[in-house]
Amino acid sequence: MVLFFADLHLGRADPATERAVEQSLLACLTALADRVRHLVLVGDVFHHYIEYRYLIPRGFVRFQALLADWTARGIPVTYVVGNHDPWHRDYFEQELGVQVLHEAAVVSLLGCRVYLDHGDLAIARPFSRALRRLLRHPVPVWLYRTLLPGDLGLALARRVTQWRPERLNPVTVERLRRYARQVLRERQAEVVVLGHGHQAELLRWPEGLYLNPGCWYQEQTFGVLETDMLALCRWTPDGPQTLIRYALS
Repeated sequence: MVLFFADLHLGRADPATERAVEQSLLACLTALADRVRHLVLVGDVFHHYIEYRYLIPRGFVRFQALLADWTARGIPVTYVVGNHDPWHRDYFEQELGVQVLHEAAVVSLLGCRVYLDHGDLAIARPFSRALRRLLRHPVPVWLYRTLLPGDLGLALARRVTQWRPERLNPVTVERLRRYARQVLRERQAEVVVLGHGHQAELLRWPEGLYLNPGCWYQEQTFGVLETDMLALCRWTPDGPQTLIRYALS
């Protein structure tokens, strides 16, 4: 079993709410741990994330401990960065054993070719895409980390994310669908997995399957890949609930 989670946005609310979100996430992962062969995080795991050479943002150590435990037991974890958390250095890879991807990639999971991408750059308007690429370039990232003290840099990141509230945008959802279908035509992947849209969906087209795990902090939905099927699920107090599934052709 491969699990897909997207848009957790850890750190966006007050501490009590965040602790509840983290606890439900840990409950879900723990309940499925015996069957998991790979965990994929499809971007925006954190609502704001800036990693420094010797400093990392505080919080969510229980979630990070689970990731470290899983990788130590031989369960791979892949983390595709999103538009809220692109400024990683090497902490997740060196300390937690997590593979961090800064670009879209086609990977083989349970013998299935899967295209992984958060999706924000792919569907952005030209100016927005150029701006986001600039903000991820090593030079401005180095300047930001170097010129601003850590507390000030993180505080500024929090303030910026507060100006841009996360909401479901039908235009974004439709652009992601078009992009996914284009990838299926051009990349010859069997499955495309994207985040960013905050709308959980699993669609079948003649070209292949498209999964968006949805927004965990709002709906607690996630994706499951088995050797013969792909499913969209929701975590409930009674355990995982399958919302829709398709057989792999």
